[in-house]
Amino acid sequence: MATLIEVSGLRKQYTSSFRKPKITALDGIDFKVGEGELFGLLGPNGAGKTTTVKILLGLTHATEGTAAVCGLPVRNPESRRRVGYLPEGHKIPNYLTARQALSIFGRMSGMDSATIAKRIPVLLDRVRMGDWVDVRIKKFSKGMTQRLGLACAMIHAPQVLLLDEPTDGVDPVGRREIRDLLREEANNGTTVLLNSHLLSEIELTCDRVAVLRNGKVAALGTVDELTRKTATYKMVATPIDESLVSSFRESGAGVQRVNGHMVLSVADVQHLNALVDQLRSRGGILSELTPVRSTLEDVFVDLIRADEHTSVGAHE
Repeated sequence: MATLIEVSGLRKQYTSSFRKPKITALDGIDFKVGEGELFGLLGPNGAGKTTTVKILLGLTHATEGTAAVCGLPVRNPESRRRVGYLPEGHKIPNYLTARQALSIFGRMSGMDSATIAKRIPVLLDRVRMGDWVDVRIKKFSKGMTQRLGLACAMIHAPQVLLLDEPTDGVDPVGRREIRDLLREEANNGTTVLLNSHLLSEIELTCDRVAVLRNGKVAALGTVDELTRKTATYKMVATPIDESLVSSFRESGAGVQRVNGHMVLSVADVQHLNALVDQLRSRGGILSELTPVRSTLEDVFVDLIRADEHTSVGAHE
């Protein structure tokens, strides 16, 4: 799988006011995004997400490190021809129609008029706005404006999509449709980097996620890797009595009784198997045994709180 976005040792410092230290927005981040991958960029305000996107777009330059899009350094203007970008809170003149807006974006991307004319109805159908092609944007809802913005980012069939809050203001059905559209784009080989505060959307949409914290990559991996708790399991069995619970605890397992089942914290898989053997030796019947997973929000909050605790400890 070809790498279409590559960031290596990226640092960015901004000069502060007179006699004050420089502000470090990025402090040596590294990640790669492959062809056809849906990649999420998460982090609290000030973590460096926007700075990263600006560097990829050539809107600002890194202090140190390198960044490349489609194999081209981001300082090379040719790299930007291959990128579609949807900024947060984008504005399109509301006196334009959807057709006119897409025509302008197509021409700015170097497309010829005939190709633009063919692509407009296809794109508007894909974002569920085919019936609004000649309606002025001032009549659009916020969700419709988001859909049109996504179509504008895709007009020139880019290899890479950089999307900042693409489902902002979109209703639940629309969010599902946008997720399906992005997955379809990825299946066709388009690389998508998604920046969003809606953690549930990232969790449902992305293949891999990078969590930025204080300008560094605090966590990187697939959603499954980041949310899996390999040593915690839900056990549904009968009977569950105090004798069984006490026996499990004596073995060193953590046990919580929750709504008729148990949540077990164990040392490893062998420990878990020993608990199952105990259950069966007592005549118990096991009906469910599944790993307990965190949500991406749990992982995100834990990382941020860990940083807050570290900061407090450093000042005590």
